[in-house]
Amino acid sequence: MKNICVYCSSSDAVDAIYLETARALGAQMAARGDTLIYGGADLGLMGALARAVHAGGGRVVGVIPQALQARGIAYAIADEVIITPDLRERKATMEARADAFIALPGGLGTLEELLEVLTLRQLQAHTKPIILLNTRGYYAPLFALFAHLYRERFAKPFENLYHVADSVAGIFDYLDAYKPFVAPSKWFALEER
Repeated sequence: MKNICVYCSSSDAVDAIYLETARALGAQMAARGDTLIYGGADLGLMGALARAVHAGGGRVVGVIPQALQARGIAYAIADEVIITPDLRERKATMEARADAFIALPGGLGTLEELLEVLTLRQLQAHTKPIILLNTRGYYAPLFALFAHLYRERFAKPFENLYHVADSVAGIFDYLDAYKPFVAPSKWFALEER
């Protein structure tokens, strides 16, 4: 997995543990020779991650919409900066360039990006691994929502389409052992309705 797309927060107001985890991920990616594909900002977990990849001698590709780049928040020293016309193009570019996806804790943007690649995985549009780094149980409420979707039969269980890691090491253990597979059909069969 050489090109890893990481979704994460641009907030600087978060607890230090989240920033430390982003730095640890960046350092490990650099040590492995993986390229970071991310949202291109120099703030919050995004900035901490990109700086850690660079500090370890790794490669950083930032993909940022023109409107955000104009605000002066881009990580300008990225090895490659891709400026897109909008958020939709940003996501498409990141998805196309990635061999794998990791979601660190984040806000609405992170959730939107994560849910889109999960949906694409569910629809059999890709077989790339998706990992959620569950620092301090951050994603527990999301998993509870997923369970609610299953109970109410708005979705078949899709836990096999993503992996939950509790540590940076757990991310790479999963990636190193990952075998691509096609997701089962998302639709309920007639007899299941």
